[in-house]
Amino acid sequence: MEANEIKSKWTSPLACAVYIALVKLVIHLLTNNRYGYFRDELYYIACGEHLAWGYVDHAPMVAWLVKLSRTLFGDSLFALRLFPAVAGAAKVLLTGLIARELGGRRFAVVLACLCVLAGGYLALDSFFSMNAFEPVFWMGCVYFIIRAIKQNDSRYWLWFGLLAGLGLENKHSTLFFGFGIFVGLLLTSSRRFFANRWLWIGGALAIALFLPNIIWEYRHDWATLELLRNVSATGKNVVLSPLEFIVQQILILNPLTLPIWLAGLWYFLCDRDGKAYRLLGVAYLVVLVMMIVLKGKNYYLLPIYPMLFAGGAVWWERLLANRRRVSWLKFAYPLLICLLGAVFAPMLAPVLPVETYIRYQNALGFAPPKTEVGHVGPLPQHFGDRFGWPEMVQQVAQIYNNLPAEERARTGLYANNYGEAGAIDFFGPQYGLPKAISPHQSYYLWGPRDYTGDSLIVLQSKRADAERNCKNVEAVGTVGHPLSMAEEHYTIFICRGLKQPLPELWPRLKHWN
Repeated sequence: MEANEIKSKWTSPLACAVYIALVKLVIHLLTNNRYGYFRDELYYIACGEHLAWGYVDHAPMVAWLVKLSRTLFGDSLFALRLFPAVAGAAKVLLTGLIARELGGRRFAVVLACLCVLAGGYLALDSFFSMNAFEPVFWMGCVYFIIRAIKQNDSRYWLWFGLLAGLGLENKHSTLFFGFGIFVGLLLTSSRRFFANRWLWIGGALAIALFLPNIIWEYRHDWATLELLRNVSATGKNVVLSPLEFIVQQILILNPLTLPIWLAGLWYFLCDRDGKAYRLLGVAYLVVLVMMIVLKGKNYYLLPIYPMLFAGGAVWWERLLANRRRVSWLKFAYPLLICLLGAVFAPMLAPVLPVETYIRYQNALGFAPPKTEVGHVGPLPQHFGDRFGWPEMVQQVAQIYNNLPAEERARTGLYANNYGEAGAIDFFGPQYGLPKAISPHQSYYLWGPRDYTGDSLIVLQSKRADAERNCKNVEAVGTVGHPLSMAEEHYTIFICRGLKQPLPELWPRLKHWN
């Protein structure tokens, strides 16, 4: 092999995508053991101990993955967040592959990958949740759609179906993506694939993979739909106007990437080279409209942008080709994207010690926008919900272990939120604590265990609510880490003598929102 051939392989577009993906992986590996376990991570760990084909508030894959992660690597923060870190690197690599498949050369691939590296995906990939994996499934689908169109080979729809089905088992919002693709096919020349059996086989495969969760939902009276109705009725989430939603897309994606993804939308909808893939531009618009109409959170649309970054980077590469007067832009603009990404990075991932981060946030005078109404604290929610859990469990353990042995043997730990319950289940064994019970989300389905309600240590409840169901209520302690969210500052009560046996009262306690 000649020296030039070796050099070209090390500097090829694919090699550049790998390098940027590795940078993202290293960022997470160096920082993912900071700030403690996130509230939802503790809940997913508990779900992993109750494996099922469905859960009240999420699809089943996240529970299976967290179970696999703990089995392979253990319970440390580094181990738990390894899969999300790898998923983050994978979405960078997929973006590069899509750009290359669209005809992009080195500049296009690098630009597209840097947009992913310097955007809001740092937050998604910094802890364990289904949000880290969702863009991988969506962009995997996009990659095979492009291959099917470019090579006129309908067999790629089988791979699309496989990834779409797995994506549905990861997060139900993949239904919106799938609907967008369907409308895109229907309204563009790509409708020709409807006459091909491979498209229908791929669709059937996706449904088959999703079927176990559908059956679970049916057997549980469509629990997730009930949850979504409750969320809407209670006004839990921050509701954004269409303009606010779009502005927040610009902010969380990194404002300097706006010319790239807007060019990507133009590329897919109007450009002569991109019109073959027009269904992708239509799909983006469909999903965007659905998220706005359904009052989705600002980050719900993030999984779809890597394809726009890829298309936009290809468009800009072609525009700047052979234009020597503006050739400096090919170096300066990606550098600016990275610099602004570095400025925003501490707000997205735990790259700074928390005390330094607070000073940094105060100096900038800017904090990430809220996605839920009730979360208030010195840190944004995605950081604040990582503090206070071990201290809370230690306090509960002190109360529990100070009870007389006879009473302790019949005392349950009742939490009004899956965060407290998950923390007790995870940190509690080292103090000899029993498993928690909670009427919140999937914990409700796991029931009151064997507790009768004679004695309960009650967490995150108002005294009036406890007195409504208990004959005797005693305040026995308080919890509240200085960096935790405001709702995690509360009084702990002991409830003695429920007015109604706990198994009979349980259905009235159900709390899904």
